Amino acid sequence: MTLDDLRVFVAVCRAGSLSAVARELSCTQSAVSQHVKRLEREIGVGLVERHPRGVVPTAAGRLLQTAAADGIAGLDLALRRLADLVRGDGGSVRITTGATTVRHFMSEAVVDFRRRHPQVSLEFQTENSSRSCFDALAAHDLDLAWITIGAPVRGIEQRPVIDLPWVLAVHADDPLAARSRIEWEDLAGIRHIRLPENSTSRARLDAAFAEAGVHVTSDTSVADWDTAILLAELGLGHAVVPALPGWRGPGHPSLRFIPVPAVPALSAGWAVRKWDALTPFARAFADTVTRSCAAQARRS
Repeated sequence: MTLDDLRVFVAVCRAGSLSAVARELSCTQSAVSQHVKRLEREIGVGLVERHPRGVVPTAAGRLLQTAAADGIAGLDLALRRLADLVRGDGGSVRITTGATTVRHFMSEAVVDFRRRHPQVSLEFQTENSSRSCFDALAAHDLDLAWITIGAPVRGIEQRPVIDLPWVLAVHADDPLAARSRIEWEDLAGIRHIRLPENSTSRARLDAAFAEAGVHVTSDTSVADWDTAILLAELGLGHAVVPALPGWRGPGHPSLRFIPVPAVPALSAGWAVRKWDALTPFARAFADTVTRSCAAQARRS
């Protein structure tokens, strides 16, 4: 059993596919399979079940995946910190987040952090959902993940930073644009632009609609919140979205945001494996973003 065997096995469990991991590692599917088989021979029990559409870990496989992922993540972080010490430079802070997060939540903080710590590099890895951010955080040597705060995730600590009330984004000419607030009955007839599939925000909004007994029709879905707002600004539908910093103001004269207080606010913030294990610079970056978000909230 080698560290590479465990790394590949964890990647297979995360992806649910031997071929996907082979593409990621630029090797053959047979080579990926050999890593898993070697673990199964040494442990003496099957670790994955093969199905026509991929693989899933067995009960034993899930035990090994959890233990291996935690151990590999800690080891990778330690190796990074040791490498920083050997090089004698400022090191790096590695963040995984959604495609539009930096613009809305971190732009001021990135400038401030760079001014205070010019020797430290910032590395961003884009994912398409909070779930993907959790997976990346557990599987790679990343420091921080910016996510929509959700249900507890084993081995991950979550810290809320900013609350995002919901608003209806509409074109200025839309009849709903003149409202001071949107009630449930106002949403029944909207041409709904659906939020990203598998996202925490979409799941929360769909659950709120279902609980209120509101049915909305939709022929449009998007990959991120910004696109939903843009389509609403173009008059192509109605977008119920979190109130994102940076969209309000004179730059969007055709866009209106009307509060939807009936939908519980979303919380966004940080996820890490262990706060106590963060490097000083990673902690400093997280604190800088937190202060920046608090300042944005006071200005809005």
